[in-house]
Amino acid sequence: MTQAPDSPPLCVADDATFWPWLSWPRFEAHPGKESAIVVVPLCGLADWGLGHPLDAEETVLLHVLRGACRRVADGRKPLVVPPLRFAFGEDPGCAFPVDQPTAHALIAEVAASVAAAGFRRIAIVNSSPWSEELCGAAARDLRVSRGLQMFLVHLSAIDLDFHPVRSKSRRRVQTLLTSLYGMEPESEGALAPGPSSWGDETVFPLPGPALALAEATAEGETILAASAARLAKLLADIRDRPPLSARVTPT
Repeated sequence: MTQAPDSPPLCVADDATFWPWLSWPRFEAHPGKESAIVVVPLCGLADWGLGHPLDAEETVLLHVLRGACRRVADGRKPLVVPPLRFAFGEDPGCAFPVDQPTAHALIAEVAASVAAAGFRRIAIVNSSPWSEELCGAAARDLRVSRGLQMFLVHLSAIDLDFHPVRSKSRRRVQTLLTSLYGMEPESEGALAPGPSSWGDETVFPLPGPALALAEATAEGETILAASAARLAKLLADIRDRPPLSARVTPT
């Protein structure tokens, strides 16, 4: 079951793996719930100094995730829930942020719904550098409180790191975004009039000229294919991990 051809999409997703596009009969009859992996995408909205719109994280994350899901063999594909867009963030460069307790509670609430449907294995796929430690804490808490088998994948681990200081792949991310949006970056000065402080971190516009659209489109396709293949391999490795030998009694 998919959306009507002319209806606007909920988000970028693979037809065969997106949870909301399954009918209830198909969903209820889903085979192998004990071994299936449910992916929870988590992305923030922020100006990363790359000259692209605030939904850059979601754009990268969901395109890579869709490509990865399409590479996973039938019978082993994950299920993907809608992305959690209200991520932790208190910086002026972030849009629609929530505080840490709220972000933690949102992850826990979605995980509880997944568990109520009979699934026990959840992979959080996160694009936000600011949410990495939070995701780790939420995963540990869910393992203890609900006996869920939790996994974490950060885009920073597959060379798509938005972090303004640590990242060695900001240009790669910018190039991929140019390809996905089909437009060259706007003036970094226009999008980021000055550095915005995040604790000890500072988000500066990416220095140097961006790739032109034609060159970025060609390179972006290569980046997307390679990133999707890496994420597909990680999802396959997660799927191959044995289920927990003993469940923790939920509190």
